[in-house]
Order: sequence, then structure tokens, then C-alpha cells
Amino acid sequence: MVAPTEVFIEVQVPQQRRYDSGDVFPVVLSPVIGAAFPSNSFSVTEAIKAHKPWILSRLHEAGAILFRGFPIESASDFNDVVEAFGFEELPYVGGAAPRNKVVGRVFTSNESPPDQKIPFHHEMAQVLEFPSKLFFFCEIEPGSGGETAIVLSHIVYERMKQMHPGFVQQLEEHGLIYTRILSEDDDNSSPIGRGWKSTFLTDDKSIAEERAAKIGTRLEWLEDVVKTVMGPIPAIRIDKSRQRKVWFNSMVIAYTSYDDARNEPTKAVKFGDGRPLLSHIVYDCEKILEEECVAIPWQKGDILLLDNWAVLHSRRSFDPPRRILASLCK
Repeated sequence: MVAPTEVFIEVQVPQQRRYDSGDVFPVVLSPVIGAAFPSNSFSVTEAIKAHKPWILSRLHEAGAILFRGFPIESASDFNDVVEAFGFEELPYVGGAAPRNKVVGRVFTSNESPPDQKIPFHHEMAQVLEFPSKLFFFCEIEPGSGGETAIVLSHIVYERMKQMHPGFVQQLEEHGLIYTRILSEDDDNSSPIGRGWKSTFLTDDKSIAEERAAKIGTRLEWLEDVVKTVMGPIPAIRIDKSRQRKVWFNSMVIAYTSYDDARNEPTKAVKFGDGRPLLSHIVYDCEKILEEECVAIPWQKGDILLLDNWAVLHSRRSFDPPRRILASLCK
């Protein structure tokens, strides 16, 4: 068997972060010149299967890998790559973003309007069952903007603990409660516009309640909408594989952008004991996230693999066209 370094080469891009430890974030992998990659996804998937332990070790070290320059052209090619890793699929139950299935286990990413920024969050951190790995694929690169910015969660935790130790202690002790009002059907004008039918993959209210309960959510049926209450749920978690605490929550995105015809952001999240959050601390956290993040412009064919335990992500506003696809894994 050929060595992974005969197939994959680590390249540098200007936006990467380089830490004093020598770590680079994210890792960017491209094909070695002359490696056998014909113009289809077959040899890419074979290379992934052959070198999966090495790839996952780099993911564990870095938290994120960008695959760039491989012959991945379509949603089907992307689905083949996801399947090659062999991770179990995680159904998108409980998430807020409007999404549509494309092929296999591939969905559109958040389909909210392009002028709306989507703040940093761990995927589905507001429910009990969340993905371990996330894949994103650039099928159509943006006209401008539209980066999927990423940031290492343990660094956010360390900076927040240094700046607001009492607040972080309260988060560790009480966690957070998230509240969201859902209509019956999807509202694509809102970044949190997923209706209750698609949120719980059913049009039966009793089944929706059962599925909600499994992810730690209770439903309160109102006249034309349903109120979802999630938590208390941990906001700081221990990443056991790396033995460190991580800032694992959706506090900033809920407090700053759970805003539509049904929802008011400042009421969307609070401490697990019911106390309100302090707005200036939330905005301090938002500032830290922006200061520490990496935003690499998308190129057609890029695949971004994120360890959801290690990395928060966001979406910058953009000028169309842009089509980013996603897949969630247990």
C-alpha cells in the first residue's frame, strides 16, 4: 500500500492560523501531483478508505480538514466521499435551519437569504443528540463572500474563562435553556425557519412529541405554532478524546439571530435556572469568536470536514450564486 503522503499533500493557504505549538488550523489537503485521480470520485473514495486512519488522526489533531483540488464535481460525488468514511448518518431531527435533501445522505446547507449572516455555533448543540462530524461541499462557489468561518472551541472557552470567569462558572453549573417558536411549515425567509413537521420528520403531533422527548425537547402546542423548550442542556462540555473543555453551545447564535416573525432573540436563550443572560457578555463572546476564526473562501469542489466536538462554524453573507451542501454523521 502506498503511504498517505504519496496521495495527499498538506498545502498552505493565506487564511490558515498557525499557533505557537506548531499546529495549523485547518489542515488543507490536496492531491499529490501525479497521483492517480482521474476525473471522477472513484479513486478519491478508494484513497479515503485506504488512508482513513491517517486522515482521522489529522482531523483529531487539527479539528478541521479542507480537501481542495480533488475531482469532486457533483452532489453524488460528494455523497460517495461521505460514504467512503463509513460514519453512521445522523438524521437532522431538532435542528433549526431550513434544509432540503439532495441525494443519499446529502442536504442543502442553511437556505436562509444570502444577506443574512449565520453566527457561530456547534451543530445542534441545543439538543441531546448532535453530530460528531460534519461535511460541507462547495458545488457552486459564491459570487463573493459566503465563507464558512470556523473557530476552535477550546480556545473560545479559555478566552471566555479568562475574561468572564463568573459567567463561565454559571454556564458550567446550570447550562442553558433554548426556546424557539415553530410554524407548521418551513419559512425559508428565516435562518431558523424550519417548521415543526420537517424538524421532527412527521406531520403527527404525538410522534413529534415522542421524537422531541428523545432529544431533550418538550413541545407546547399553541394556536397556530408550537413552542419548543430545550434544556437545561450543558453549555460547556468535556471533549474526552482530547481531554479538554470546549465552548459547546448555541448561545451567540440564539441570542443574536433567533429573530423572525415568531421569535425574539433575547428571549431565545437563558441560563438553565431561568435567569437571563447579560447582553454585554454575549457580545464579548461574539467578538472573541470573530477574532479567533478562520474564513477560507470557497472554491468549487472543496470539501470541509469538521469535528463538531472541536470546532464551531458560521456562515458569512454573500452575493449569489452559492450552493453549499452538507452531511451530518454520528
